[in-house]
Amino acid sequence: MSVQQYLEKHLLSRKIEDAVNAAVRAKTPDPVIFISHHMRKAVPSVITKIKARQILDSRGIPTVEVDLYTNKGMFRASVPSGDTTGMYEAVDLRDGDKGTYLGNSVTRAVKNINEKISEALIGMDPTLQSQLDHAMIDLDKTEKKGELGANAMLAVSIAACKAGAAGKEVPLYKHIADIYGETNLTLPVPAFTLLSGGKHAGNHLAIQEIMILPIGASRFEEALQMGSETYHHLKAVITEKYGAQGCNVGEDGGFAPNITSLKEGLDLIKEAISRTGYNDRIKIAIDVAATDFCIGTKYDLDVKVPNKSGQNFKSGEDMIEIYKELCSEYPIVSIEDPFDKEDWEHIKHFSSLGICQVVGDDLLMSNPKRIQRAIEESTCNAVLLKVNQIGTVTEAIEVVRLAKDASMGVVTSHRCGETEDSFIADLAVGLATGQIKSGAPCRGERLAKYNQLLRIEEELGDQAVYAGQDWRVSS
Repeated sequence: MSVQQYLEKHLLSRKIEDAVNAAVRAKTPDPVIFISHHMRKAVPSVITKIKARQILDSRGIPTVEVDLYTNKGMFRASVPSGDTTGMYEAVDLRDGDKGTYLGNSVTRAVKNINEKISEALIGMDPTLQSQLDHAMIDLDKTEKKGELGANAMLAVSIAACKAGAAGKEVPLYKHIADIYGETNLTLPVPAFTLLSGGKHAGNHLAIQEIMILPIGASRFEEALQMGSETYHHLKAVITEKYGAQGCNVGEDGGFAPNITSLKEGLDLIKEAISRTGYNDRIKIAIDVAATDFCIGTKYDLDVKVPNKSGQNFKSGEDMIEIYKELCSEYPIVSIEDPFDKEDWEHIKHFSSLGICQVVGDDLLMSNPKRIQRAIEESTCNAVLLKVNQIGTVTEAIEVVRLAKDASMGVVTSHRCGETEDSFIADLAVGLATGQIKSGAPCRGERLAKYNQLLRIEEELGDQAVYAGQDWRVSS
C-alpha cells in the first residue's frame, strides 16, 4: 500500500487538515504540540494490551492487579477480597496449593487474564463498558464466575472503566455517571470505622464494628475532618481507660480495646464525640455481622469471651429488644446485618419498625436475586454494595439501579482485604449512592478512598454536593 493509499484509507488527510485548522483558530504558540493532541483525540480508544500480576492486599494475602493499555495510555486496577466468599457471591479464583501463600495464591486468575481474557478483549473500545463486561461473562459461562474468577474479571473491568474515562477525556466518576444515566453527582457521607470487633479484631467484642457518620458536615472535606478528630479523641479516651495497649487496631483500622459489650463500645464513642463538640452533627452506625455469632437460631454475644461460665444466648426477639433499646439510648441511625444471613423473618420485623436504616450485607451479598427477594418481601431498606461480590462494573451498576428503583439505600463498601485502588470513591460519586464505607480515617489503603473523595470535591468546585442530611435519599 502506498502512502497516498494509506492516507486515503484512514482519512488522514482530512483529520490532519482539521487539526491544522483548529490550531490556527486557537492561535496556539506551539502548533506541533496542539496538532499532536488534537490528532490523539481524533483516534478512537482501543485496548492494545492487558497484563496481570499477583500482588498482596492489606492483610498480606495475594490478590490480582491489572495493567490495561490503550493508545491513550496505561490504566491500573487491583481488587479487594473479604474474609470468606459467601455461597451467593461471585467466586474469587485461588490456586488452593497450601504450600504457597497457604493456598491463597491467584496465579490461575492471573493466567486467565494474560491468556484468555486478554485475547478476547484486545482491539475492543474501553468506553463500551457493557460490551467488555459481557464479553468476559460470555467467556466464563458460569453463574458465579468460577471459570475465569471474579477477581480476574473485576480487575480487568475496573481497569477498562478507567481507560474508558480517559478515552472520553472525562473524570472517572463522570464516566460512571454517564454509564448509569445519573445527572446528580453526590459526595457520599463516610461511615468511619472507630471500633473493630468480630472477625476483624482479636478482642472479645462479638459485633464487627461501630462507625460514625458525620451527616452534619456541609462538605466532604469537613466530614473527613470530623471523622479524623473523633478518631483521635477516641484514642485518648481508650488510653485513659485501658492504657496504650487498648489502642491496637483491627483489620480496617478501628481501635480494638478488650471490651466485651456493645454498650461499652458505644459509651466510648459517645464520649469521644462529646469531646469534639460536634454532638448531634455526628451519628452512629453498627455492623453487627450477626451471622458470625449465630448458633442455630440463637445469637451468642459472648462467643469470643474465653473461659466463660456459660453462653450468652439471645433469641431473635431478644436481639430486636436490644436494638430498640440501643437506638433509644444512642444516636444510632443505621444497623447492618442485625441477624443471621438466612434469618429473613427477624430482619423483616426489625426493619418494619422504622427505627433506623437496616442494611443487608451477608443477607444480600450484592446478589440481584437476593436483593429482588428483599424488595418483594420488604426485608431491609438498604444494600451494601461490594463490587467484588458481583465481578464486573456493569453488574454493580445494575445492582444499584435495582436497589434505587425500589427506593432502597445503597452503601458503597470496601472489603477487609483492601488495596490502594480508589475506584469505589469514584463509583460512589458517579452512582450518587450517598453513603460510603471504607474503614477508619487511618491506614493508607482506607485513606486512598477518602483522599480521592477530597480530590473529586475540589475538582467539582461550586458544583460539589455533599449528601449530608440527605444521606439516605436515593436519587
